Amino acid sequence: MRHGIVILPDSPWSEAARRWRRAEQLGFDHAWTFDHLMWRTLREHTWFSAIPTLTAAAGVTRRIRLGTLVASPNIRHPLTFAKEVMTLDDISGGRVVCGIGAGAYGFDAEVFGDSPLPVGERHARFKEFTELTDLLLRQSETDYSGAYYRARGAHMAPGCIQRPRVPLAVAAGGPQGMRLAARLAESWITVGLPGLGETARFDEASGLLQDQAKRLDEACGAEGRDPRSLGRTVVAGAQLGGVLSSRDAFETARGMFEDLGFTDMVVFWPRHEEPFQGTEDVLDDIAPLLGAAPDDPEGSGGDPGSRVRPAGGQR
Repeated sequence: MRHGIVILPDSPWSEAARRWRRAEQLGFDHAWTFDHLMWRTLREHTWFSAIPTLTAAAGVTRRIRLGTLVASPNIRHPLTFAKEVMTLDDISGGRVVCGIGAGAYGFDAEVFGDSPLPVGERHARFKEFTELTDLLLRQSETDYSGAYYRARGAHMAPGCIQRPRVPLAVAAGGPQGMRLAARLAESWITVGLPGLGETARFDEASGLLQDQAKRLDEACGAEGRDPRSLGRTVVAGAQLGGVLSSRDAFETARGMFEDLGFTDMVVFWPRHEEPFQGTEDVLDDIAPLLGAAPDDPEGSGGDPGSRVRPAGGQR
Protein backbone atom coordinates (compact mmCIF):
# COMPACT_ATOMS: atom_id res chain seq x y z
CA MET A 1 0.00 0.00 0.00
CA ARG A 2 1.29 3.44 -0.95
CA HIS A 3 0.23 6.51 1.02
CA GLY A 4 -0.69 9.99 -0.15
CA ILE A 5 -1.89 13.25 1.34
CA VAL A 6 -3.93 16.18 0.05
CA ILE A 7 -2.69 19.65 0.99
CA LEU A 8 -5.36 22.20 0.16
CA PRO A 9 -4.13 25.42 -1.53
CA ASP A 10 -5.66 27.48 1.28
CA SER A 11 -2.57 29.10 2.81
CA PRO A 12 0.08 31.57 1.59
CA TRP A 13 3.22 29.82 0.36
CA SER A 14 5.17 31.22 3.32
CA GLU A 15 3.05 28.86 5.43
CA ALA A 16 2.27 26.09 2.94
CA ALA A 17 5.87 25.28 2.00
CA ARG A 18 6.40 23.70 5.42
CA ARG A 19 3.54 21.27 4.83
CA TRP A 20 4.88 20.05 1.50
CA ARG A 21 8.38 19.55 2.92
CA ARG A 22 6.90 17.83 5.96
CA ALA A 23 4.78 15.50 3.83
CA GLU A 24 7.95 14.20 2.21
CA GLN A 25 9.81 13.96 5.51
CA LEU A 26 6.95 11.97 7.05
CA GLY A 27 7.29 9.37 4.31
CA PHE A 28 4.22 9.92 2.13
CA ASP A 29 4.65 8.54 -1.39
CA HIS A 30 2.55 11.20 -3.10
CA ALA A 31 1.02 14.58 -2.27
CA TRP A 32 -1.88 16.28 -4.04
CA THR A 33 -3.75 19.54 -4.14
CA PHE A 34 -7.25 20.45 -5.30
CA ASP A 35 -7.55 21.98 -8.76
CA HIS A 36 -10.50 24.35 -8.37
CA LEU A 37 -11.08 28.07 -8.78
CA MET A 38 -13.41 27.97 -5.79
CA TRP A 39 -14.43 25.11 -3.54
CA ARG A 40 -17.63 24.66 -1.55
CA THR A 41 -17.58 26.19 1.93
CA LEU A 42 -14.16 27.75 1.30
CA ARG A 43 -15.40 29.75 -1.69
CA GLU A 44 -14.78 33.11 -0.02
CA HIS A 45 -11.61 32.05 1.81
CA THR A 46 -7.98 32.11 0.75
CA TRP A 47 -7.53 29.79 -2.23
CA PHE A 48 -4.57 29.55 -4.62
CA SER A 49 -4.07 27.92 -8.02
CA ALA A 50 -3.01 24.27 -8.28
CA ILE A 51 -0.26 24.21 -10.92
CA PRO A 52 1.78 27.10 -9.46
CA THR A 53 1.38 25.50 -6.04
CA LEU A 54 2.67 22.14 -7.31
CA THR A 55 5.52 23.90 -9.10
CA ALA A 56 6.56 25.55 -5.84
CA ALA A 57 6.17 22.20 -4.06
CA ALA A 58 8.53 20.61 -6.59
CA GLY A 59 11.15 23.15 -5.56
CA VAL A 60 11.04 22.27 -1.86
CA THR A 61 10.88 18.47 -2.28
CA ARG A 62 12.99 15.90 -4.12
CA ARG A 63 11.28 12.51 -3.88
CA ILE A 64 7.55 12.70 -3.29
CA ARG A 65 5.22 12.50 -6.29
CA LEU A 66 2.95 15.50 -6.93
CA GLY A 67 -0.55 15.51 -8.39
CA THR A 68 -3.78 17.33 -9.18
CA LEU A 69 -6.83 15.99 -7.35
CA VAL A 70 -8.41 16.50 -9.75
CA ALA A 71 -8.17 18.70 -12.83
CA SER A 72 -11.39 18.89 -14.84
CA PRO A 73 -12.86 20.37 -18.01
CA ASN A 74 -14.88 22.73 -15.82
CA ILE A 75 -11.87 25.06 -15.77
CA ARG A 76 -9.25 23.39 -17.99
CA HIS A 77 -8.56 23.01 -21.72
CA PRO A 78 -6.43 20.00 -22.71
CA LEU A 79 -3.98 22.03 -24.82
CA THR A 80 -2.95 24.50 -22.13
CA PHE A 81 -3.31 21.96 -19.33
CA ALA A 82 -1.08 19.37 -21.02
CA LYS A 83 1.59 22.01 -21.63
CA GLU A 84 1.55 22.95 -17.95
CA VAL A 85 1.72 19.29 -16.88
CA MET A 86 4.65 18.63 -19.24
CA THR A 87 6.45 21.68 -17.81
CA LEU A 88 5.78 20.61 -14.23
CA ASP A 89 7.08 17.14 -15.05
CA ASP A 90 10.33 18.74 -16.21
CA ILE A 91 10.64 21.01 -13.18
CA SER A 92 9.93 18.17 -10.74
CA GLY A 93 12.31 15.73 -12.41
CA GLY A 94 9.54 13.35 -13.47
CA ARG A 95 7.41 13.24 -10.31
CA VAL A 96 4.00 14.31 -11.62
CA VAL A 97 0.73 12.37 -11.50
CA CYS A 98 -2.04 13.90 -13.62
CA GLY A 99 -5.28 13.40 -11.70
CA ILE A 100 -8.37 14.25 -13.76
CA GLY A 101 -12.13 14.01 -13.37
CA ALA A 102 -15.34 14.98 -15.14
CA GLY A 103 -15.92 18.06 -13.00
CA ALA A 104 -18.71 18.25 -10.45
CA TYR A 105 -21.61 20.67 -10.38
CA GLY A 106 -20.94 23.77 -8.32
CA PHE A 107 -18.99 27.01 -8.45
CA ASP A 108 -16.40 25.95 -11.03
CA ALA A 109 -19.14 24.74 -13.38
CA GLU A 110 -20.89 28.13 -13.23
CA VAL A 111 -18.18 30.74 -12.77
CA PHE A 112 -17.65 31.28 -16.51
CA GLY A 113 -21.33 32.14 -16.88
CA ASP A 114 -22.38 28.92 -18.60
CA SER A 115 -25.12 26.57 -17.49
CA PRO A 116 -23.84 23.25 -16.11
CA LEU A 117 -23.95 20.45 -18.66
CA PRO A 118 -26.40 17.55 -18.31
CA VAL A 119 -24.82 14.31 -17.11
CA GLY A 120 -24.55 12.74 -20.57
CA GLU A 121 -22.88 15.79 -22.11
CA ARG A 122 -20.60 16.16 -19.11
CA HIS A 123 -19.30 12.63 -19.65
CA ALA A 124 -18.91 13.13 -23.40
CA ARG A 125 -16.85 16.25 -22.72
CA PHE A 126 -14.76 14.41 -20.13
CA LYS A 127 -14.11 11.56 -22.56
CA GLU A 128 -12.73 14.01 -25.13
CA PHE A 129 -10.79 15.89 -22.45
CA THR A 130 -9.09 12.68 -21.31
CA GLU A 131 -8.43 11.37 -24.82
CA LEU A 132 -6.86 14.62 -25.99
CA THR A 133 -4.83 15.08 -22.80
CA ASP A 134 -3.50 11.54 -23.22
CA LEU A 135 -2.51 12.15 -26.84
CA LEU A 136 -0.87 15.51 -26.14
CA LEU A 137 1.25 14.08 -23.34
CA ARG A 138 2.28 11.07 -25.48
CA GLN A 139 2.95 12.64 -28.87
CA SER A 140 5.22 15.33 -30.24
CA GLU A 141 2.43 16.61 -32.52
CA THR A 142 -1.31 16.09 -32.25
CA ASP A 143 -4.37 16.69 -34.42
CA TYR A 144 -7.77 16.06 -32.87
CA SER A 145 -11.34 16.88 -33.81
CA GLY A 146 -14.18 16.39 -31.37
CA ALA A 147 -17.47 17.96 -30.40
CA TYR A 148 -15.90 19.84 -27.47
CA TYR A 149 -12.19 20.08 -28.25
CA ARG A 150 -10.02 20.47 -31.32
CA ALA A 151 -6.29 20.56 -31.86
CA ARG A 152 -4.41 21.36 -35.06
CA GLY A 153 -0.70 20.74 -35.23
CA ALA A 154 -0.33 20.96 -31.45
CA HIS A 155 3.38 20.52 -30.65
CA MET A 156 4.66 19.24 -27.33
CA ALA A 157 8.42 19.52 -27.16
CA PRO A 158 10.41 18.14 -25.51
CA GLY A 159 7.62 15.93 -24.14
CA CYS A 160 7.32 14.40 -20.69
CA ILE A 161 10.30 13.10 -18.74
CA GLN A 162 8.17 10.11 -17.77
CA ARG A 163 7.53 7.77 -20.68
CA PRO A 164 5.36 7.19 -22.53
CA ARG A 165 3.88 10.15 -20.63
CA VAL A 166 2.98 11.46 -17.20
CA PRO A 167 0.70 8.83 -15.59
CA LEU A 168 -3.02 9.55 -15.59
CA ALA A 169 -5.20 8.95 -12.52
CA VAL A 170 -8.87 9.09 -13.46
CA ALA A 171 -11.56 9.78 -10.85
CA ALA A 172 -14.77 7.94 -11.68
CA GLY A 173 -17.81 6.49 -9.96
CA GLY A 174 -20.01 5.49 -12.88
CA PRO A 175 -19.61 2.78 -15.52
CA GLN A 176 -18.59 5.06 -18.38
CA GLY A 177 -15.95 6.82 -16.30
CA MET A 178 -14.59 3.49 -15.07
CA ARG A 179 -14.26 2.25 -18.64
CA LEU A 180 -12.40 5.44 -19.51
CA ALA A 181 -10.03 4.79 -16.61
CA ALA A 182 -9.58 1.18 -17.71
CA ARG A 183 -8.78 2.26 -21.25
CA LEU A 184 -6.42 5.18 -20.68
CA ALA A 185 -5.26 5.53 -17.07
CA GLU A 186 -2.57 4.11 -14.84
CA SER A 187 -4.75 4.53 -11.75
CA TRP A 188 -8.42 4.88 -10.82
CA ILE A 189 -9.54 7.25 -8.05
CA THR A 190 -12.60 7.00 -5.82
CA VAL A 191 -13.79 9.23 -2.98
CA GLY A 192 -16.45 6.72 -1.99
CA LEU A 193 -20.00 7.87 -2.55
CA PRO A 194 -20.09 10.94 -4.83
CA GLY A 195 -21.82 13.87 -3.18
CA LEU A 196 -21.31 17.27 -1.61
CA GLY A 197 -19.12 16.17 1.27
CA GLU A 198 -21.67 14.43 3.44
CA THR A 199 -19.82 13.00 6.43
CA ALA A 200 -19.60 9.23 6.88
CA ARG A 201 -17.09 6.94 8.54
CA PHE A 202 -14.78 4.85 6.39
CA ASP A 203 -15.92 1.58 7.98
CA GLU A 204 -19.50 2.22 6.83
CA ALA A 205 -18.41 2.19 3.18
CA SER A 206 -16.96 -1.31 2.84
CA GLY A 207 -19.91 -2.59 0.82
CA LEU A 208 -19.94 0.46 -1.43
CA LEU A 209 -16.21 0.22 -2.17
CA GLN A 210 -16.46 -3.52 -2.75
CA ASP A 211 -19.20 -2.88 -5.29
CA GLN A 212 -17.13 -0.18 -7.01
CA ALA A 213 -14.12 -2.52 -7.17
CA LYS A 214 -16.28 -5.20 -8.78
CA ARG A 215 -17.59 -2.76 -11.37
CA LEU A 216 -14.05 -1.59 -12.09
CA ASP A 217 -13.04 -5.20 -12.75
CA GLU A 218 -15.94 -5.45 -15.18
CA ALA A 219 -14.87 -2.22 -16.89
CA CYS A 220 -11.34 -3.59 -17.29
CA GLY A 221 -12.78 -6.78 -18.76
CA ALA A 222 -14.85 -4.78 -21.24
CA GLU A 223 -11.69 -2.92 -22.33
CA GLY A 224 -9.60 -6.10 -22.53
CA ARG A 225 -7.35 -5.04 -19.68
CA ASP A 226 -5.96 -7.06 -16.79
CA PRO A 227 -7.58 -5.46 -13.69
CA ARG A 228 -4.35 -6.02 -11.74
CA SER A 229 -2.54 -3.57 -14.03
CA LEU A 230 -4.73 -0.64 -12.93
CA GLY A 231 -3.79 1.12 -9.71
CA ARG A 232 -6.66 1.84 -7.29
CA THR A 233 -6.56 4.99 -5.17
CA VAL A 234 -9.04 5.63 -2.37
CA VAL A 235 -9.30 9.22 -1.10
CA ALA A 236 -10.31 9.20 2.55
CA GLY A 237 -12.01 12.56 3.00
CA ALA A 238 -15.43 13.51 4.30
CA GLN A 239 -17.31 10.61 2.71
CA LEU A 240 -14.70 8.22 4.11
CA GLY A 241 -14.03 10.06 7.34
CA GLY A 242 -12.36 9.15 10.60
CA VAL A 243 -9.17 7.73 9.08
CA LEU A 244 -6.96 10.30 10.82
CA SER A 245 -8.79 10.28 14.14
CA SER A 246 -5.98 8.15 15.59
CA ARG A 247 -3.12 5.85 14.61
CA ASP A 248 -5.36 2.84 15.30
CA ALA A 249 -8.05 4.20 12.99
CA PHE A 250 -5.44 4.77 10.28
CA GLU A 251 -4.19 1.20 10.58
CA THR A 252 -7.72 -0.20 10.56
CA ALA A 253 -8.69 1.83 7.50
CA ARG A 254 -5.52 0.89 5.66
CA GLY A 255 -6.13 -2.78 6.32
CA MET A 256 -9.72 -2.53 5.12
CA PHE A 257 -8.77 -0.67 1.95
CA GLU A 258 -5.93 -3.08 1.23
CA ASP A 259 -8.25 -6.07 1.65
CA LEU A 260 -10.55 -4.44 -0.92
CA GLY A 261 -7.71 -4.32 -3.43
CA PHE A 262 -6.64 -0.68 -3.18
CA THR A 263 -3.02 0.07 -3.99
CA ASP A 264 -2.99 3.65 -2.68
CA MET A 265 -4.69 5.48 0.20
CA VAL A 266 -4.86 9.28 0.35
CA VAL A 267 -5.72 11.33 3.45
CA PHE A 268 -6.08 15.08 4.02
CA TRP A 269 -3.70 17.38 5.85
CA PRO A 270 -5.58 18.22 9.06
CA ARG A 271 -7.02 21.72 9.25
CA HIS A 272 -7.86 23.78 12.35
CA GLU A 273 -11.52 23.81 11.31
CA GLU A 274 -13.88 21.97 8.99
CA PRO A 275 -13.57 20.68 6.39
CA PHE A 276 -10.98 18.04 7.33
CA GLN A 277 -10.63 19.30 10.87
CA GLY A 278 -8.01 17.58 12.97
CA THR A 279 -4.63 17.87 14.59
CA GLU A 280 -1.26 17.60 12.87
CA ASP A 281 -0.01 15.50 15.79
CA VAL A 282 -1.66 12.46 14.24
CA LEU A 283 0.68 12.75 11.24
CA ASP A 284 3.62 12.17 13.55
CA ASP A 285 1.77 9.21 15.06
CA ILE A 286 1.28 7.50 11.69
CA ALA A 287 4.72 8.39 10.27
CA PRO A 288 6.28 5.05 11.35
CA LEU A 289 3.64 3.30 9.22
CA LEU A 290 4.52 5.20 6.05
CA GLY A 291 7.88 3.64 5.28
CA ALA A 292 10.37 6.52 5.46
CA ALA A 293 13.86 5.35 6.42
CA PRO A 294 14.40 6.16 10.12
CA ASP A 295 17.94 7.43 9.49
CA ASP A 296 16.89 9.64 6.56
CA PRO A 297 15.78 13.05 7.88
CA GLU A 298 14.71 14.17 4.41
CA GLY A 299 12.32 11.24 4.10
CA SER A 300 13.79 10.28 0.72
CA GLY A 301 14.27 6.61 1.47
CA GLY A 302 17.95 6.88 0.53
CA ASP A 303 18.19 7.08 -3.26
CA PRO A 304 16.02 10.05 -4.28
CA GLY A 305 14.82 8.10 -7.30
CA SER A 306 14.24 4.81 -5.55
CA ARG A 307 10.62 5.55 -4.64
CA VAL A 308 9.73 7.77 -7.58
CA ARG A 309 6.91 5.82 -9.18
CA PRO A 310 3.40 6.65 -10.27
CA ALA A 311 0.41 5.87 -8.09
CA GLY A 312 -0.60 2.58 -9.64
CA GLY A 313 2.45 2.15 -11.83
CA GLN A 314 3.02 2.76 -15.52
CA ARG A 315 1.24 0.63 -18.06
